[in-house]
This record gives sequence, C-alpha cells and structure tokens, in this order.
Amino acid sequence: MTPRFFCPEGLVPDSDFLLPQAVAHHAERVLRLSVGDELVLFDGQGGECAGTLLAVGRQAAARLGPRQPVERESPLQVSLVQALASGDKMDWVVQKAVELGAVAVQPVAAERSVLKLSGDRAAKRVAHWQQIAVAACEQSGRNRVPQIGDVVSLERYLARPAEGARFVLAPGAEGALVRKARPAGPVTVLIGPEGGWSPAELDLAARAGCEPLALGPRVLRTETAGLAVLAALQTLWGDFPGE
Repeated sequence: MTPRFFCPEGLVPDSDFLLPQAVAHHAERVLRLSVGDELVLFDGQGGECAGTLLAVGRQAAARLGPRQPVERESPLQVSLVQALASGDKMDWVVQKAVELGAVAVQPVAAERSVLKLSGDRAAKRVAHWQQIAVAACEQSGRNRVPQIGDVVSLERYLARPAEGARFVLAPGAEGALVRKARPAGPVTVLIGPEGGWSPAELDLAARAGCEPLALGPRVLRTETAGLAVLAALQTLWGDFPGE
C-alpha cells in the first residue's frame, strides 16, 4: 500500500509541494522513504493527490499530480459518543471507530467513568486522540478526518440540539437493531463507561430523545460495545455490504 499522509495546511495539486515537517519526518525517519518513492497526500477537504518524493531532509518535497476525487466515506453518517474509559481503551476506541467510518467521536464524562479529565489534561488528551484519528485515516484510506470533540459531561452533551436518530446502548433494552427502520439522517450512538450508565443517566438520555438499544444477550465491555454497534450499523445501513 502506498504511504498516505495528512497535510492539514492544504495541498497544491500539480506542483512541487513542500512537505510539512511532521510529514517529512514520518516519511523519512519512520517509513524510510527515499527520493523517487511514491506517496499519497490528503488535506481533509476531500480527494487526494498522488505524488513522488523529490527531496528529503529540511526541504523535503514531493511532486504532486492532480487532485483525484476519491471518497471512501460511508453513506451512513454515524457519530460515536463514548463515555470516558480508563487506560488505553479510549485510544483503541478512537482508532477503530475511525476505521469503521465514524464521522465524529465525542468523549463524555459519565457518573461511573473511572477516568476523570478536565482543564489542560483534558485538552492534551483530546489532541492526542485527534492525532490517533489522523493516523487511522492515513492507514484506512479515508480522506476526511473525523473530529474528536472536547470532553463534556453527558448532561451538557444531551442539552445540545439533536440531529437525526440517537441510540443509547443499554443491556436488556427491547427492540432488535435489525428491526429498526433506517433513519433518514445521521445516527448517533451513546456508549457507557466500564460500570455502565446509571439509571439517572439512562432517564436523562430517554428524556433527550435517545432510543435504548441492546446488542444480543451478552454484556459487552465499553471498548467493545461501540465498535460492535458501528460494525452492525455499517452492515445494515452503511457500506459494509459492498456493491
């Protein structure tokens, strides 16, 4: 697979393009690319440019071709609202959610969240997750980078205007996903922390218009649940069935 790199400053197709420092470092020092090697650049605005590495070092550059109108986004716009999880679970969830086609990941602080984040610590962690999303796009072929939202409380998130259908994963909820009608607009799925949503949080979500949802008879871990839902939604309403 041709190495892919995100250039947030924007691309200049059909030109000799100076690579951002971070991209140049990754290409030369990590992937050991050399002059003449092929690469692909994208800037998050849609499409991508194939190119050839012209120079390495402090003035690393690539000769770019035209912008190709390549899109690998799912027709289903699905966002994941993930309650903060401990350890490296959030890293895993963000990475895999991007690979599975999520258009956004919103971290929320829940009553039973083991991980507590605020202030500078929260901002640094969100920036870290955003870089994980970038790397996942580079690896998976996506040309549009999902936004990782700032950490907010569940109550604050639910107070925002809602667009499309919202589901809250709740073990024991009635109604199989396969029997639900495909929403006309975007879909959002709320996933609880290690200890699950509290009764008060489930009530708050219901009053905000979130439909309870369960996936089979088993209780899934927080780092598994959201990814399982995303895969199921892409199979039912997204691009997993293929042509």
